[in-house]
Amino acid sequence: MALAMTTEPAELLKADTGQPARAITLVDANGFATWLKDQGERTRAAVSAQKFTGKGFEHAILPGDKAGDWSVVAGVANAGSLSSWCLAKLAEVLPGGTYRLQDADAGPAMLGWITAQYRFDRYHSNTGDVAEPRILLTQEPARIEPATRLANAVHLVRDLVNIPAADMGPAELENAVQVAAKGHDATVTVTRGDALERGYPMIHAVGRAAARSHAPRLIEMEWGDPAHPRVAVIGKGVCFDSGGLDIKPSSAMRLMKKDMGGAAHALALARLVMEHRLPVRLHLLIPAVENAVSGDAFRPGDVLKSRKGLWVEIGNTDAEGRLVLADALTRAGEDDPELILDFATLTGAARVALGPDLPAVFANDDDLAAALVKAGGDNDDPVWGLPLWAGYEEMLKSDIADIANAGDSSFAGAITAALFLGKFVPEGPKWAHFDTYAWRQSARPGRPKGGDALGLRAAFAVLQKRYSRP
Repeated sequence: MALAMTTEPAELLKADTGQPARAITLVDANGFATWLKDQGERTRAAVSAQKFTGKGFEHAILPGDKAGDWSVVAGVANAGSLSSWCLAKLAEVLPGGTYRLQDADAGPAMLGWITAQYRFDRYHSNTGDVAEPRILLTQEPARIEPATRLANAVHLVRDLVNIPAADMGPAELENAVQVAAKGHDATVTVTRGDALERGYPMIHAVGRAAARSHAPRLIEMEWGDPAHPRVAVIGKGVCFDSGGLDIKPSSAMRLMKKDMGGAAHALALARLVMEHRLPVRLHLLIPAVENAVSGDAFRPGDVLKSRKGLWVEIGNTDAEGRLVLADALTRAGEDDPELILDFATLTGAARVALGPDLPAVFANDDDLAAALVKAGGDNDDPVWGLPLWAGYEEMLKSDIADIANAGDSSFAGAITAALFLGKFVPEGPKWAHFDTYAWRQSARPGRPKGGDALGLRAAFAVLQKRYSRP
């Protein structure tokens, strides 16, 4: 699908060949006084008038020697070590044109420069004049393509999550996978509708109440050399979640177009793997459903047989994401992957524990968990590890089935959901589960309000390090 950008991300970074550009000088609070001391009277007056003190996300316009000649001074947290977002505010507020950093290169801040210029205006009938892009020159042209790929992945997540459920149902999610596959000669297999009942009964049960136009499906994409290590990436694709018969209140239902945020992350990660041609056999799985209310909806108290063969008692129809993921995890395990990553907007409990910005990460391997947390810190994409505490498995006990999808207690909701998923992960593969929010409740530099990628870049950094070509 087309990204919402009016300017292609690749056009926002260009190699510095000496072309005309406005200068941007970076300072931080510690170095501000020294820098200011070396400036002329006109510059000091301009800085004072604009109340610039060198703090992060501040900037001031500095006069040049001629009319119309000006440059920029910008504050960053650490002028010697730039972050992904330190230039993002500039990319949002500066006039359109071409810019170059003085005595520095953007490095990781290239990402924020691009993502700050993302706009989602698909449903605006009058978008007005298209803003002139802000272009940043770099003396590290080799970093342009990787930064652009990361930004495109972030934008893909944003687009998929921002589009309302009426226009981003299971069929449209399938189409997004087909588009990604076509660009990389990957193969797509889709099991949909009543064909799911025998092989993927829990995916079928969750999605069967939806209209035929939003029929449930399991979307699978495979790419890469079969001789390479097999990596499964799974994303929860609940395109809208009413809660089912345990219906959500309207306030909780308002943002449920984003309940396919896990699928958006999984697809974006798969596309990064293919673009970078990592030496893996990639298996993407997206169970795509709408959890609707109708006479055919699954009920509290029903007992479902999973693909694995475990019988699951339904304690709450609003705990549906773990059901569709369970069948997908079982399918992924049948091909003996060495690594499984799944992404899901799974529990409100994770948000209560960690807030909207920190995805919870659970893993069955301590080294994998540590690598993901470290990669998150190194790439300005933080994640936080929570335990697969086996002592809480008793909360998922059922009197009449092998396991319940939700217990009676409200305690440890994120952990019990992860423990449920763990029952469907085969022995052998390393597995990590991301319970992510996929949404920004308020704007920050480079990160507008709305759908967003949280945990995506941390996961990709781990894959890059683990499967980098010699």
